Amino acid sequence: MNRSLVQILSLVALVASVSPQAHANQCATESYQELTPVGATRLSVLFWDIYDAELRTDTGRYGNASQRALKLDYLREISSADLVESTDEEWQRLGFRSERHQQWLTELAGMWPDVQKGDCLVLIEDAQGHANFYNAEGLLGSIDAVEFTNDFLAIWLSEKSRFKDERNALIGEEPR
Repeated sequence: MNRSLVQILSLVALVASVSPQAHANQCATESYQELTPVGATRLSVLFWDIYDAELRTDTGRYGNASQRALKLDYLREISSADLVESTDEEWQRLGFRSERHQQWLTELAGMWPDVQKGDCLVLIEDAQGHANFYNAEGLLGSIDAVEFTNDFLAIWLSEKSRFKDERNALIGEEPR
Protein backbone atom coordinates (compact mmCIF):
# COMPACT_ATOMS: atom_id res chain seq x y z
CA MET A 1 0.00 0.00 0.00
CA ASN A 2 1.48 3.38 -0.90
CA ARG A 3 2.28 5.88 1.85
CA SER A 4 -0.32 8.55 0.90
CA LEU A 5 -3.14 5.98 0.89
CA VAL A 6 -2.10 4.81 4.37
CA GLN A 7 -2.11 8.43 5.58
CA ILE A 8 -5.58 9.03 4.14
CA LEU A 9 -6.95 5.83 5.70
CA SER A 10 -5.42 6.81 9.04
CA LEU A 11 -7.06 10.23 8.87
CA VAL A 12 -10.43 8.69 7.99
CA ALA A 13 -10.13 6.29 10.94
CA LEU A 14 -9.27 9.18 13.28
CA VAL A 15 -12.24 11.28 12.13
CA ALA A 16 -14.58 8.29 12.42
CA SER A 17 -13.40 7.62 15.98
CA VAL A 18 -14.39 11.10 17.20
CA SER A 19 -17.92 10.62 18.51
CA PRO A 20 -20.57 13.35 18.63
CA GLN A 21 -20.36 13.11 22.45
CA ALA A 22 -16.66 13.96 22.32
CA HIS A 23 -17.49 17.05 20.24
CA ALA A 24 -20.30 18.01 22.61
CA ASN A 25 -17.95 17.84 25.58
CA GLN A 26 -16.13 20.80 24.06
CA CYS A 27 -19.00 22.89 25.46
CA ALA A 28 -17.89 22.05 28.97
CA THR A 29 -16.22 25.36 29.80
CA GLU A 30 -14.12 25.76 32.92
CA SER A 31 -16.97 27.49 34.74
CA TYR A 32 -19.26 24.60 33.79
CA GLN A 33 -16.72 22.01 34.98
CA GLU A 34 -16.47 23.77 38.35
CA LEU A 35 -20.15 23.08 39.03
CA THR A 36 -21.39 19.76 40.45
CA PRO A 37 -23.71 17.47 38.46
CA VAL A 38 -27.26 17.23 39.79
CA GLY A 39 -28.93 15.07 37.14
CA ALA A 40 -29.04 14.11 33.50
CA THR A 41 -31.60 12.83 31.03
CA ARG A 42 -32.32 12.21 27.36
CA LEU A 43 -35.27 13.87 25.67
CA SER A 44 -36.94 11.63 23.11
CA VAL A 45 -40.19 12.49 21.39
CA LEU A 46 -41.96 9.52 19.81
CA PHE A 47 -39.02 7.65 18.25
CA TRP A 48 -36.71 10.67 17.80
CA ASP A 49 -33.86 11.35 20.23
CA ILE A 50 -33.62 15.13 20.52
CA TYR A 51 -30.85 15.86 23.05
CA ASP A 52 -29.08 14.75 26.20
CA ALA A 53 -29.38 17.28 29.03
CA GLU A 54 -27.36 17.76 32.19
CA LEU A 55 -28.02 20.14 35.09
CA ARG A 56 -25.17 21.30 37.30
CA THR A 57 -25.19 23.64 40.30
CA ASP A 58 -22.75 25.13 42.76
CA THR A 59 -24.14 22.87 45.52
CA GLY A 60 -24.75 19.66 43.59
CA ARG A 61 -28.44 19.95 44.51
CA TYR A 62 -31.30 21.67 42.76
CA GLY A 63 -33.27 23.27 45.57
CA ASN A 64 -30.70 25.52 47.24
CA ALA A 65 -28.39 26.42 44.36
CA SER A 66 -27.25 29.96 43.71
CA GLN A 67 -25.65 29.09 40.36
CA ARG A 68 -27.07 26.75 37.74
CA ALA A 69 -25.93 25.46 34.35
CA LEU A 70 -27.86 23.47 31.77
CA LYS A 71 -26.05 21.70 28.94
CA LEU A 72 -27.87 20.29 25.92
CA ASP A 73 -25.98 17.85 23.67
CA TYR A 74 -27.99 17.64 20.45
CA LEU A 75 -28.67 14.27 18.85
CA ARG A 76 -30.21 15.69 15.68
CA GLU A 77 -30.12 18.74 13.43
CA ILE A 78 -32.33 21.65 14.53
CA SER A 79 -32.43 25.14 13.03
CA SER A 80 -31.95 28.22 15.17
CA ALA A 81 -35.45 29.35 14.17
CA ASP A 82 -36.92 26.07 15.46
CA LEU A 83 -35.01 26.39 18.76
CA VAL A 84 -36.38 29.91 19.27
CA GLU A 85 -39.90 28.85 18.25
CA SER A 86 -39.80 25.94 20.73
CA THR A 87 -38.68 28.33 23.47
CA ASP A 88 -41.62 30.62 22.65
CA GLU A 89 -44.08 27.72 22.63
CA GLU A 90 -42.88 26.46 26.01
CA TRP A 91 -43.04 29.96 27.51
CA GLN A 92 -46.61 30.34 26.23
CA ARG A 93 -47.51 26.96 27.73
CA LEU A 94 -46.01 28.04 31.07
CA GLY A 95 -47.90 31.36 30.93
CA PHE A 96 -44.85 33.59 30.36
CA ARG A 97 -45.94 36.30 27.91
CA SER A 98 -44.65 39.84 27.97
CA GLU A 99 -42.88 42.35 25.77
CA ARG A 100 -39.66 41.35 27.49
CA HIS A 101 -40.15 37.74 26.41
CA GLN A 102 -40.58 38.88 22.81
CA GLN A 103 -37.39 40.95 23.12
CA TRP A 104 -35.52 37.96 24.53
CA LEU A 105 -36.72 35.71 21.71
CA THR A 106 -35.32 38.24 19.24
CA GLU A 107 -32.01 38.24 21.12
CA LEU A 108 -31.90 34.43 21.09
CA ALA A 109 -32.61 34.38 17.34
CA GLY A 110 -29.53 36.52 16.79
CA MET A 111 -27.41 34.52 19.22
CA TRP A 112 -28.11 30.83 18.65
CA PRO A 113 -26.70 29.00 15.65
CA ASP A 114 -28.35 26.11 13.85
CA VAL A 115 -27.29 22.91 15.65
CA GLN A 116 -26.14 19.69 14.08
CA LYS A 117 -25.97 16.22 15.60
CA GLY A 118 -23.11 16.35 18.13
CA ASP A 119 -23.37 20.11 18.80
CA CYS A 120 -24.08 21.52 22.22
CA LEU A 121 -25.50 24.62 23.84
CA VAL A 122 -24.88 25.54 27.47
CA LEU A 123 -26.52 28.13 29.66
CA ILE A 124 -24.38 29.12 32.64
CA GLU A 125 -25.90 31.40 35.24
CA ASP A 126 -23.42 33.94 36.57
CA ALA A 127 -23.19 35.34 40.12
CA GLN A 128 -25.74 38.06 39.24
CA GLY A 129 -28.25 35.51 37.91
CA HIS A 130 -27.66 36.46 34.27
CA ALA A 131 -27.61 33.88 31.45
CA ASN A 132 -24.46 33.24 29.42
CA PHE A 133 -24.80 30.91 26.41
CA TYR A 134 -21.89 28.86 25.07
CA ASN A 135 -21.25 26.34 22.35
CA ALA A 136 -18.05 24.50 21.40
CA GLU A 137 -16.59 27.70 19.90
CA GLY A 138 -17.11 29.73 23.09
CA LEU A 139 -19.44 32.45 24.33
CA LEU A 140 -22.42 33.02 22.04
CA GLY A 141 -23.91 35.86 24.05
CA SER A 142 -25.55 36.90 27.30
CA ILE A 143 -28.92 38.08 28.50
CA ASP A 144 -28.52 40.20 31.62
CA ALA A 145 -31.87 39.58 33.29
CA VAL A 146 -32.56 37.30 36.24
CA GLU A 147 -36.16 36.90 35.05
CA PHE A 148 -34.93 35.57 31.70
CA THR A 149 -32.64 33.03 33.38
CA ASN A 150 -35.43 31.78 35.64
CA ASP A 151 -38.02 31.67 32.87
CA PHE A 152 -35.67 29.97 30.42
CA LEU A 153 -34.63 27.29 32.90
CA ALA A 154 -38.29 26.81 33.89
CA ILE A 155 -38.81 25.11 30.52
CA TRP A 156 -36.86 22.16 31.94
CA LEU A 157 -37.00 22.66 35.71
CA SER A 158 -40.50 23.92 36.54
CA GLU A 159 -43.02 21.58 38.13
CA LYS A 160 -45.17 22.55 35.13
CA SER A 161 -42.53 21.34 32.66
CA ARG A 162 -43.98 19.41 29.71
CA PHE A 163 -41.63 16.46 30.26
CA LYS A 164 -42.09 15.44 33.91
CA ASP A 165 -39.84 12.37 33.99
CA GLU A 166 -36.99 14.24 32.31
CA ARG A 167 -37.46 17.19 34.68
CA ASN A 168 -37.30 14.87 37.68
CA ALA A 169 -34.12 13.22 36.35
CA LEU A 170 -32.50 16.63 35.84
CA ILE A 171 -33.22 17.82 39.37
CA GLY A 172 -32.12 14.51 40.88
CA GLU A 173 -35.59 13.47 42.03
CA GLU A 174 -36.51 9.81 42.09
CA PRO A 175 -39.24 8.71 39.65
CA ARG A 176 -42.69 8.42 41.23
